[in-house]
Amino acid sequence: MTMSAGWYLRRLSRMGPREVAGRAGDAVRRRRWRSAPPDCPGVTGARFTAVLPAGTIAAVPPDAAKRLVAEADRLMDGRAEYFGVVRDDLADPDWWYDPKTGRRAPGGYAFDVPYRDEETVGDIKQIWELSRHQYLTVLAAAYALTGNERYAERVAGHLRSWWAANPPLRGVHWTSGIELGIRLLSWVWIRRLLDGWPGAAGLFEGDPVALNQIWHHQRWLAAFPSRGSSANNHVIAEAAGQFAAACAFGWFPSSARWRADALRSLERHLRANTFPSGLNRELASEYHGLVLELGLAAVAEADAAGVPVPASVRLVLLRMTDALAAVVDSRLRPPRQGDADDGHGLVVDGAGTDRWASLLATGDAVFGRLAWWPAVTGTDVRTPLLAALLEPGGPSVSRPASRPAHFADAGMTILRGPAEIWCRCDGGPHGFLSIAAHAHADALSVEVRHDGVDVLADPGTYCYHGQPEWRRYFRSTLGHNTVQLDGGDQSVSGGPFLWTRHARSRVLAADASDASFAGTARWCAEHNGYRPSTHRRRVELTARKRELRVVDEVRGARRAVRLAFHLGPAISAELVGNRAELTWSRDGEDRSALLVLPGELSWRAHRGETEPPLGWYSAGFGRKEPTTTLVGTGVADGVRGFTTVLTFRG
Repeated sequence: MTMSAGWYLRRLSRMGPREVAGRAGDAVRRRRWRSAPPDCPGVTGARFTAVLPAGTIAAVPPDAAKRLVAEADRLMDGRAEYFGVVRDDLADPDWWYDPKTGRRAPGGYAFDVPYRDEETVGDIKQIWELSRHQYLTVLAAAYALTGNERYAERVAGHLRSWWAANPPLRGVHWTSGIELGIRLLSWVWIRRLLDGWPGAAGLFEGDPVALNQIWHHQRWLAAFPSRGSSANNHVIAEAAGQFAAACAFGWFPSSARWRADALRSLERHLRANTFPSGLNRELASEYHGLVLELGLAAVAEADAAGVPVPASVRLVLLRMTDALAAVVDSRLRPPRQGDADDGHGLVVDGAGTDRWASLLATGDAVFGRLAWWPAVTGTDVRTPLLAALLEPGGPSVSRPASRPAHFADAGMTILRGPAEIWCRCDGGPHGFLSIAAHAHADALSVEVRHDGVDVLADPGTYCYHGQPEWRRYFRSTLGHNTVQLDGGDQSVSGGPFLWTRHARSRVLAADASDASFAGTARWCAEHNGYRPSTHRRRVELTARKRELRVVDEVRGARRAVRLAFHLGPAISAELVGNRAELTWSRDGEDRSALLVLPGELSWRAHRGETEPPLGWYSAGFGRKEPTTTLVGTGVADGVRGFTTVLTFRG
């Protein structure tokens, strides 16, 4: 996907003067580095001291260790799966090869590589993911757990291969700061986990090639931080990676300055990227997880190195952890809101480890769980490793006495009912910063689950680059459980990570008292994305009836309307007129519900359609599967409302 001149103009329009000046300075620096790249200073006497405390590995639960070693053995056999693409070439990988398209990225000066152009480069996510070296942290952890040197030797071989194939400023792996930041964090943990291996020092502090790579990564991050309208999760990864490296690999004349600058950036941007309630301002749940992982890993490095961290950093991480505990469903799944690309900050676990349970377990170990937190029964490797480095105990602040249900600053409300009925209502901002890069046009959408099963589902993300029709669909208003007017989106897209006009929502009422036993929880909000018309939605969850009622009103001129409800992939639906019988199974038990749709609209079921896309669900990045979407079409005349009733049985 190449960017047109129009895109550049739209993108420029979302920047302020300070950002424009900063980016102009970046362009000058890139030209200067092309002809005269910086030189790494000489290093003598470097030692790695940021080791794990004695007894840490023994604290890893046996079942988590077993999953990790099984994953490491698959990697040793050269097998892995990234974004729905199975690979069997990881014994000796080609670092610039995309197995999805079969293309190989071109070489040359890094800033000349057109990484957004899939026709030239391939799927950049496929190429970048392997070079985050998070599979090598898994292999290094397997060495730490077993003492088997074949894991360490594979790690060493792959790092030396990567360093040789990717000299500083050459090729596609030097084009994006988030990749450099996460890669540095991986290298810190690889060195830590290999510490008992006789070749560890020779692989890192004793190797001039490794020192050159580590220095150039940090120099790059210091020179080209994400700025202004791009200062989202990327800048968190950049700061966390640089800070971790400057703590653990503090061998260079600039290390103290890099460490201080990175910590200031991390503190500033953690606060800027997080609502006071603790939810991530991008309103994209997976990025909440990514930022929390990066923040915890960065503070772990500070504590290991004895570097003081501002109390505000720990406070943000504490609030993020409490917010995560508050919004997950009965199976510890967070909302499926906004973009999701399966990105992780630190990976040292095998397949089958629950990411969200792991984060809550780490939060428990560091901050202490509150009485209302959901129980975490799973185990992981990462929690005991991080907990061994992190100083326990959070800042002395007041924490929620009961489970929060309404996050006013983020516009998110969670309604809970009997039999683990969970409903997310979206009345918040469109997204973060002027471009709202990871937002979807989903104002007033609802997401409903029953015992962790998606019933009315958020379809997900699927892709970023290379497939613009699918990117548009999964971000669109029609791609969410809300109202579309006149065939358009509530917010106006200017590109795959750019919104030029944002719908503004406001919550009018939110009584999200737990309806598990009696009573009714209520929510009401409206947005102005279809000016001059206003879409207002009311949602009521009645415990006694096990009923969810959704009332939509379109106030203003007569408009063509489409109302969509996307069913989860486990749900079978039989639509007759405006009544849909829903059935599914959970843990061997049959479940059912009745969905009565507004009779004023004409209803059709869509499944797996491609021209245009409709009726799809993406469980993870790069993966999609057909599912049923019910779409009602008609006219909103400014007088009548449309009422939908979902009743759970049994």
